[in-house]
Parts: sequence; structure tokens; C-alpha cells
Amino acid sequence: MRDGYVVTWQGHEYEAVPDGDNARIYRTDPADGFEEVRPGRYVRVLTPDEYDELVYVRTTCSWRGAPFIVLAETDSWLRVEYAGGRAPIARQLGLEEFDFGVYQGWAPIHEVSELHEQRI
Repeated sequence: MRDGYVVTWQGHEYEAVPDGDNARIYRTDPADGFEEVRPGRYVRVLTPDEYDELVYVRTTCSWRGAPFIVLAETDSWLRVEYAGGRAPIARQLGLEEFDFGVYQGWAPIHEVSELHEQRI
């Protein structure tokens, strides 16, 4: 499940972080031009003319008839954040208020439908 920036560079997608006009891309194994920042984590900084596309990718779903953003996956569970904007419904769904107006919970993956990625 993806929720974050992605850069397309040399025909491949990489996890990315915008850095001013540039983009930092990451991989888990060594490669030419990538610097190890910690064991199993390599970074390369690209200028805008080096990469093809920088987009935000978000995974969304429906659970118990309500819209959610998928934040993480563990075993057969998804960490989801309510995207419906109605606090009474979020409470009715049994979600915890993670922050003011932000409701999250764990959903069994077999109860989730309409799971898909959106490129924003």
C-alpha cells in the first residue's frame, strides 16, 4: 500500500521526497549514483530535468460503506483513516480520534472493498 511521493526515473518508479526543486529518490539496494544513508537505505538527488514525473500516490478503499485512505498494512489488517469528513459517522464506526478531526482504525483486509491507488 502506497501513500507518498513517487518519481519516475529511467523507466522505474522510486519512493521520493521533494527537496525544493529537486527530488530525493530511495532504494533498498546499492546502485550507481546512490549513497548509503543507513544500512539498506540508499538515496540519490535528482534535478527536475533528470526525472519524468513526480506525483503523490495514495491508496484508498471503502470499509463499512465509508471512504478511507490506507496508511499501512500489517498481516491481514489495514491501518485506515476516515476520509468522509463527518465526525459522528467516524465515531459510529468505532474509530479513534488520532488528532483533532482525524479518525483512524484497523480494518480486517477481507472487509475492505474498492481498494485502489490514486495518482494525485
